[in-house]
Amino acid sequence: MRSAVITLVAGRHSHLALQRRGLLAGDLQPDLHVVVSMNDPGAQDVLDRCVPRPDVIEMPCAPGPLPLAQARNTGAQHALRAGAELLIFLDVDCIPGPLLVQRYRDIAASEPDPTVLCGPVAYLPPPPAAGYDLATVAELGRPHPARPVPPETGTQPGRDHTLFWSLSFAVRAELWRQLGGFCERYNGYGGEDTDFGQLAATHDVPLTWVGGAWAYHQHHPGANPPVQHLHDILRNASVFHQRWGWWPMSGWLAEFERRGLIVFEHRTQTWQAVSA
Repeated sequence: MRSAVITLVAGRHSHLALQRRGLLAGDLQPDLHVVVSMNDPGAQDVLDRCVPRPDVIEMPCAPGPLPLAQARNTGAQHALRAGAELLIFLDVDCIPGPLLVQRYRDIAASEPDPTVLCGPVAYLPPPPAAGYDLATVAELGRPHPARPVPPETGTQPGRDHTLFWSLSFAVRAELWRQLGGFCERYNGYGGEDTDFGQLAATHDVPLTWVGGAWAYHQHHPGANPPVQHLHDILRNASVFHQRWGWWPMSGWLAEFERRGLIVFEHRTQTWQAVSA
């Protein structure tokens, strides 16, 4: 089964370089690594030093929020044209474990019915002065407490499609075509992966959590809730509500409201940012 790993990049070049090293060090390397560069010519310099060099797709973007959904679809289209039968999506912050590609491919080949494959992700503390060591990241990582951790050599059915995330997942090519990819109405941070999970649910496509397909999320500064993305979240939450009839990212919305950053406009039934 010919496999392709698809990664989006707009900065985080050291993270991208370590991801690439992780892929090359894996027990099974993907047949193709597609990097979609969103207004990021510097990514070329990083990847030019990689041997073998991945496929880099330059995707010019308008100023403003990054079109993450469109970029994933662009990467998938390139991989499919190159003959990929399994699409593996990996966030630029994620270092693949040595078995990630092998486990995704093995389970994809053995599943008789279409399914969205989700690998566990462990979060890393800030790196030491010398940077992360591929040999020790598994010892440092801590699994996300709200996501399943299946047996290392097994799988676990996923009954809650709201737990789908785009940090690390895989689909066979025919399922990707059936679902139609990510909805490109989303721009910027938040919502498009929850939408993809609901899309799978409406097609009666289950999630399968794949043990052993570990990825290790490199540390970077962040806020909880992500107030720097407030306007993206409000816009994308509205798109999601129009499509599915309920509000995603409810925890963040509730915290924004508690802090006085947003209010719910009952007349229009929408969330609105509070002017400073």
